[in-house]
Amino acid sequence: MINSKEIIETVRMVDDQNLDVRTVTMAISLTDCISDDGGICARKVYDKVSRYSENLVKVCGGIATEYGIPIVNKRISVTPVSLVGASSGNFVGIAKSLDAAAKENGIDFVGGYSALVPKGATAAEERFIKTIPEALSVTEKVCSSVNVASTKAGINMDAVKTAGEIILETAKLTADRDSIGCVKFVVFANAVEDNPFMAGAFCGVGEGECAVNVGVSGPGVVEQAVRNVEGGYSADLTAVAEAVKRTAFKITRAGMLIANEAAKRLGCKFGIIDLSLAPTPTVGDSVAYVLEAMGLDSVGCHGTTAALALLNDAVKKGGVMASNHVGGLSGAFIPVSEDLGMIEAVERGALSIEKLEAMTCVCSVGLDMLAVPGDTPASVISAIIADECAIGVVNNKTTAVRIIPAIGKTVGDRVDFGGLLGGAPVMKVNGFSAEKFISRGGRIPAPIHSNRN
Repeated sequence: MINSKEIIETVRMVDDQNLDVRTVTMAISLTDCISDDGGICARKVYDKVSRYSENLVKVCGGIATEYGIPIVNKRISVTPVSLVGASSGNFVGIAKSLDAAAKENGIDFVGGYSALVPKGATAAEERFIKTIPEALSVTEKVCSSVNVASTKAGINMDAVKTAGEIILETAKLTADRDSIGCVKFVVFANAVEDNPFMAGAFCGVGEGECAVNVGVSGPGVVEQAVRNVEGGYSADLTAVAEAVKRTAFKITRAGMLIANEAAKRLGCKFGIIDLSLAPTPTVGDSVAYVLEAMGLDSVGCHGTTAALALLNDAVKKGGVMASNHVGGLSGAFIPVSEDLGMIEAVERGALSIEKLEAMTCVCSVGLDMLAVPGDTPASVISAIIADECAIGVVNNKTTAVRIIPAIGKTVGDRVDFGGLLGGAPVMKVNGFSAEKFISRGGRIPAPIHSNRN
């Protein structure tokens, strides 16, 4: 049983080391909102999301004040809209309903404008995917995702090709805002049903009516733990891993306290704790700084992937001992625009897209919040997605791409989104073409190790 005494030491980390609960995400099933009538469906979606989430912000504020741990974001995830709106086809109308409900209740983001097409897409799903650019350009709170690959099914290259085109179209529709629409869209391999983090959150069909999923964070706390290892740089890496593991345990226990309280006060079931290290642009809240504290001159230098593997594994080991219900993505995130240390590494020339891709083999998700030149062809974006999907499929892990073609900008320019989304330098992409490869379409078969039961 968790009580406040158990986290006294963790509370002390709030002021000095940026400890926070990154998100409390309420997952809401919308299967009972399905209707052949588009207007009725959209209205039912609005009514249900508004009703279930009306106390979310108030409850989170009360818990944060009571326990002294900031809760940064209050979010909602819903059943994939590609399923909810399949009968009516009123996908954009549903997006507008979700956006209105979120604004009414002070919700930061709503995830679930999503489709799951790792093996193939229905006619309704194909129509849905084409609405993503419009939906993201006319809403503020709505986030979207498409799962295009899985270890069991392989890689749906038709969907990969379409995803690249969708991203470029979204960038153009929101070009006046640094292509911010792309910030709210992510392409997955092996997407999970209980992810509380945006833009990829959705309430899977295997989930219940309503659940509270909590994402904890605290890169600053972990960085300090690494720097405080007895013996400094003379201490071996086993000692570093042990320090990270112990710290992840404390952070996760704090998250468990918040999760249990939120679920009880909201009348929902507790779902999972996602123990990911999610950075922010704030000084001292960087995953890159954790890696550099281990002894790297700069993130991106040789040794970075090994250091990240150590960090990711230790975070998971500490977290799973602290909660019986660990889920989501759980590990270290390496988004560029949301991590000051990553931004600095790009600007000093130490970190490239190719190195980031290598790092995604051992981290929590994938290529996240990358800004690339606005004239990058859709086929290049699709090829980047295909590479990341291949890493996920072959290694049986979740990978993703959230990439921003910054319309009107080139290498060395910056995009700025504000808040937790931060800003980033525009990065160079490989200039050689994979268009003929991408245009083949079809499906890359599942790897041989997928054939097991």
